Amino acid sequence: MRKVWIEAALNGPWSRAYQPGIPDTIEAIVAEGIACARAGAAIIHTHAYDGGGPQTFDWQVYARIIEGIRATIDVPVYPSIPGLDARGNVADPTARFAHIEALAERGLLEFAVVDPGSVNFTLTTTTAQAKPAETYLNPESHIRHGLSVAVRHGIHPAFAIYEPGFIRAGATLARASGVKTPIYRFMFSQQFAFCFPPKPYGLAALVTLVEEEARGAPWMISGLGVDITPLVVDTVARGGHIRVGLEDALLGSTATNLRLVEDAVRLVRAEGAEPATAEDVRRALGGA
Repeated sequence: MRKVWIEAALNGPWSRAYQPGIPDTIEAIVAEGIACARAGAAIIHTHAYDGGGPQTFDWQVYARIIEGIRATIDVPVYPSIPGLDARGNVADPTARFAHIEALAERGLLEFAVVDPGSVNFTLTTTTAQAKPAETYLNPESHIRHGLSVAVRHGIHPAFAIYEPGFIRAGATLARASGVKTPIYRFMFSQQFAFCFPPKPYGLAALVTLVEEEARGAPWMISGLGVDITPLVVDTVARGGHIRVGLEDALLGSTATNLRLVEDAVRLVRAEGAEPATAEDVRRALGGA
């Protein structure tokens, strides 16, 4: 039977100002990670918070979260990376990936975020008077460094595909680095004006490009400010996987991470497939 990976993205960088339901303490993140894994999520992605304030990239906070989840259920848990803004914050790629390095050295990671391009977070509702959107910057020097960290520790890059060209750039840089097979996450959106809205033509284009550039690599539907439910049927039919959670959901969502995972499980089973386990994911990736 076809096995579909379900990834739960628990919170993101939003804070409760934009996404009121996110877990933003270590204890809440651990509890929701466990609940989502028990409900059918085979991968957990989280940003780290330590008490409801701004997100942190302290590897020790991440370690407490990862170990807290894995003490109860053996599921891959992987972190985010800090942004690089136009003022040059976190300009050094070594510093930007330091927490990834520290966690990987301790055997806590199977995946690492290495996003292969830069993008403006323009809102679809922007006006002439609005403050200009932030730019998510990923210079090639940073991408290459992130891939080198993944190579050194034998972990898989998680590529967020904010624009179709990220597929080509990511595949090219992955081949050059010799890294293990990346996972391509297609970043659909309704509230942001990057990539495609969650419509079949967008999925078809992205799947076709992955097949041409990185044949056989795993891919999943995901995004920010989006409901990817309309794409689930096509995704299962095409052999893809699914990411859900409050990082990706429409901002201001009233859903919970657990409900989003349970809904994904139901939709996958309605298409005659089964949610993958963490061991299914590891087996599928093998030595790739």
